[in-house]
Amino acid sequence: MKLALTSPGSNSGETIEISDSTFAREYNEPLIHQVVTAQMAAERAGTKKQKTRAEVSGGGAKPWAQKGTGRARAGTTRSPLWRHGGKTFAAVPRDHAQKVNKKMHLHAMQSILSELIRQDRLIAVKDFILDAPKTKSLVAKIKSFGLDDVLIVVKTWDEALYLAARNVPRVRVIDSSNISPVYLLKFSKVIMTVEAIKHCEEALA
Repeated sequence: MKLALTSPGSNSGETIEISDSTFAREYNEPLIHQVVTAQMAAERAGTKKQKTRAEVSGGGAKPWAQKGTGRARAGTTRSPLWRHGGKTFAAVPRDHAQKVNKKMHLHAMQSILSELIRQDRLIAVKDFILDAPKTKSLVAKIKSFGLDDVLIVVKTWDEALYLAARNVPRVRVIDSSNISPVYLLKFSKVIMTVEAIKHCEEALA
């Protein structure tokens, strides 16, 4: 299939040939949901930690005699019932990652890219270069496309582009090797350079 290249304000008239197997797949919502959920779960820190009664300091001696005091029996001052005691069901660090095999991730990416094209949310450009790493220049270029919420995907990491975009809300710049389902679905529009599209096509083939 052919994909039209866009220049600021209109189509440039040029097209590029893209693979149907990568950019013309059916939308598989259950698979995409599973892959996106797994990615977001893997990003969770999972570092919450609380101490059990065995881990809190103190409490080695029985606080009072078993009988004769008139008080309830107590074997330690670090019982969960006591102030400064350990937690009954203490949280421990854990890994929230979910297993997603390579083929599932591959098909989810193909499905998302195909749907972006069907919804006219993927904008293909010949290149995306700034003269200087200035936020004002980037904002002006994005507005020339009539956009304000956009993901910009380039083939190789562009330091100038990143520096210009890092303080702009609802704009993010990534290279095609770090593209992910979450990034693609998060923004209303995605601008991809021709080199980035070809790189994705090779990686997802």
